[in-house]
Amino acid sequence: MKILVINGPNLNLLGEREPEIYGSTTLEDINQELIAFAKNLSNEIELEFFQSNHEGEIIDKIHSIKDYDGLIINPAAYTHTSIAISDAIKATKIKAAEVHLSNIFSREDYRKNSFIASSCIGSIAGFNKTSYKMALLGLYDYLKNE
Repeated sequence: MKILVINGPNLNLLGEREPEIYGSTTLEDINQELIAFAKNLSNEIELEFFQSNHEGEIIDKIHSIKDYDGLIINPAAYTHTSIAISDAIKATKIKAAEVHLSNIFSREDYRKNSFIASSCIGSIAGFNKTSYKMALLGLYDYLKNE
């Protein structure tokens, strides 16, 4: 089971960027913890990671995932602005889970709207790095029972 994990803009700065909101864990730390979690969950899970600060690169990556079973995506600020990323997920028909480190619904009003959620089978927000593990568990269970 191949799952792609996409992280959007500014997530490459995790560990430095607003630690009061996002914590001190780096994106690489999250990726390594997710790999370990996946191995404990099932030997059949293969993860690939991609991060970009550019919307077009994220869309191109989504377009290229024909051999994947699922997608975990943290679109970051594109959550609230990118119909194009949502459309790319819909166009590929990939089963996707949306992830957010912070609780987007308890922050500024503009963050409460997700253009991505309607393209996904589920969304996880507010559990910091554990959000990724929750999304992987949910996506794995969904794909296994589909």
